[in-house]
Amino acid sequence: MQMARGAVIDLQSVTKKKVAHSRSWALLDSNGEAQTLDADKYAIMHRVRIHARDLRILDPLLSYPSTILGRDQAIVLNLEHIKAIITAEEVLLRNPSDEHVIPIMEELCRRLPKGSANQRTDLLGDGQEQLNESHDVDAGDEDESPFEFRALEVALEAICSFLDARTTELETDAYPALDELTSKISSRNLDRVRKLKSGMTRLTARVQKVRDELEQLLDDDDDMADLYLSRKLAGASSPVGGSVAPNWAPASPTIGSRIGRASRASAATTHGNENDVEELEMLLEAYFMQVDGTLNKLTTLREYIDDTEDYINIQLELLLSSATVAVSIYSLVAGIFGMNIPYPWNTGHGYLFKW
Repeated sequence: MQMARGAVIDLQSVTKKKVAHSRSWALLDSNGEAQTLDADKYAIMHRVRIHARDLRILDPLLSYPSTILGRDQAIVLNLEHIKAIITAEEVLLRNPSDEHVIPIMEELCRRLPKGSANQRTDLLGDGQEQLNESHDVDAGDEDESPFEFRALEVALEAICSFLDARTTELETDAYPALDELTSKISSRNLDRVRKLKSGMTRLTARVQKVRDELEQLLDDDDDMADLYLSRKLAGASSPVGGSVAPNWAPASPTIGSRIGRASRASAATTHGNENDVEELEMLLEAYFMQVDGTLNKLTTLREYIDDTEDYINIQLELLLSSATVAVSIYSLVAGIFGMNIPYPWNTGHGYLFKW
């Protein structure tokens, strides 16, 4: 009876730990300040205006593939261990105590503030102020990246670096193991290569899913337009919808940046700024190429494994053929002596041939 009560208590404690773990969120605002948020799913749904099916994608107890979803007021991000909800003003990051999530939080705190790009310029001294105005225009263009894109870039950079690091570790272990198997075929080396190949197959599927998700976004301009949360927020708050530039475009003291901003506003009025996804497209293409490069590394490793398997199969076939030939020679000798044919050289040697 006491054992049953103890088991019930342990089960309740484990359940409470799981519930507490699933309610833990990290909230990061536009100033880069982070705080822990303990809220259930209904509070999160009400805060960011998403449906339960979207929030279920971020459940750590469920297994969902990598996904980037654009909603009216939020971006739902599920990339391996990175499970986040990005709005136009804040980022909600799940499982902030995870060892893989802590570096992402630190990077978000560093890069989310809007003036973080200008702090490096201030540290360079007065000599930096003597640069020409074209550099100021470029810096203005970088600063005009909206909040949700800065957060999305940190997440994409983190997942691409994570997958590339896992691929590098796999290559470091796989190539020496394959070379050792080539030089010496043994059950230990075969089992080691088998485990490495299984790990490579799983990692390839993960990288392929992230690549497919980015490719799907790049192929659909409407999906990319859904990720422009600041633009939608500015359009909803502005009395004139499409002809007004987004309110996240910063002012620049230089004449060149004023001209650039005016030309961008004119182009947005003429061509329709709502359909302009060039900035996000460039961002996604950069990380798509990085993920594609990681996938190419895994493809090269798979081809090397296939070549090694072919080489091992050829060696085994040659060994088997040699053994078959050796056995065939003995069978041939036994067959010759077993045939009922008179041999003149065995006459007079009856003590040797008793048959």
